[in-house]
Amino acid sequence: MSLEMWNARFAGAGERFVFGEAPSVFLTEQAALVRHGSKVLSVADGEGRNSVWLAEQGCEVDAVEFAPVAVDKARGLAARRGVSVNFTVADLLDWDWPQEHYDMVVAIFIQFAAPAQRRLLFAHIKRTLKPGGLLLLHGYTPKQLEYRTGGPSARENLYTEAMLAHDFADFDLLRLAAYERHLDEGPGHSGTSALIDLVARKPQR
Repeated sequence: MSLEMWNARFAGAGERFVFGEAPSVFLTEQAALVRHGSKVLSVADGEGRNSVWLAEQGCEVDAVEFAPVAVDKARGLAARRGVSVNFTVADLLDWDWPQEHYDMVVAIFIQFAAPAQRRLLFAHIKRTLKPGGLLLLHGYTPKQLEYRTGGPSARENLYTEAMLAHDFADFDLLRLAAYERHLDEGPGHSGTSALIDLVARKPQR
């Protein structure tokens, strides 16, 4: 989807949040890995549901999103929850990613990226993590095309276990699992869904 289409989608929801105000269930299930005071990057952060929750856990959070309408809603959510998040409006493919800066990168439903873009994003994610840093990646598998309860319609944008194992072969894989679950994360992610999780640690030097 283009920037105009995403802005229209976020604006069209009015005061409602397309993906809800609660954090991703996947993210909350990894709460034991989220450390108070850690530097966290939330990529393609949308309306702020994940970055705001991370800030509530005491993290120093940077959130990057390319749709200004979504970021406006995210800023409002952070203000209502009484937390501070450093929101940036930027295209992740053009953003100046800091090197070895973050303790954790959270990448939840970032499957707007076609394969060539995905390779670039994954390379940026690897470089921006500190040695020993964690990646929390969550998305859909190709089986999601049968359910059509969220996510892209392009099969090549979806993840498989074999693909993620290959792409992060240089990381320590703490969790890699595909499964099905009923999601109720706003109108954008609602119903039985074919999901995949990756939790991976960048090796120490």
